[in-house]
Amino acid sequence: MSLPAIGAIGAALPNFAPMSAGLDAGLAAGAEGVSPAGSTSAGFASMLEKGINAVQSAQSKADGLAVQAATGDLTDIHDYTIAAAQASIVTQLATTIRTKGVDAFNQIMGMQA
Repeated sequence: MSLPAIGAIGAALPNFAPMSAGLDAGLAAGAEGVSPAGSTSAGFASMLEKGINAVQSAQSKADGLAVQAATGDLTDIHDYTIAAAQASIVTQLATTIRTKGVDAFNQIMGMQA
């Protein structure tokens, strides 16, 4: 059994944009992404919004296919299985990112001046 490349997995996810593309765009913009007060610009907010929308989209698709499977309207059960796995992976990724962000915030707040 061969495993698909990460790019192929990412391409199957809804609203998937490789992180390197966002980083490249941010690096190309230079210091424009940071305001003088040190807060981030709308770039981070839009990236966060896209991520949350991707999680919601994957969950909605899986929920819709689950209803179809339960009512007998779904002809290919593998569609639901794939959508449920994608939703699970995207949710786990979002949870891990949130946890790492909270840990980083707590570590920064614990630093002495």
